[in-house]
Amino acid sequence: MTSSKSWTLVGVDGKPYQSAVPGILGGHRGGKLYGRFDCRAALQAIARGGYVKHRVFFLDEATAIAAGYRPCGVCLPEKYAAWKAAQPPKPNAKNKSRT
Repeated sequence: MTSSKSWTLVGVDGKPYQSAVPGILGGHRGGKLYGRFDCRAALQAIARGGYVKHRVFFLDEATAIAAGYRPCGVCLPEKYAAWKAAQPPKPNAKNKSRT
């Protein structure tokens, strides 16, 4: 007898779909970030009772990025630093000219 277990993953379009293969990364829908399953920050948030209802899963990193998620700064610090460096600078409120 074959088990037909399925997992709900997020696709490149950001929408959930059923997969016969489990994801390799977890993420948070609200924060639009992804990381490893053993991430200290995610595990702490789950232990406090948060995070779980907004948790999503991805088949791979390329899918997470295509869906608009960013790397976690805690469990993927190098990838996060590269992502952060590629972001356009935010306007500084102190330097805004007043007219």
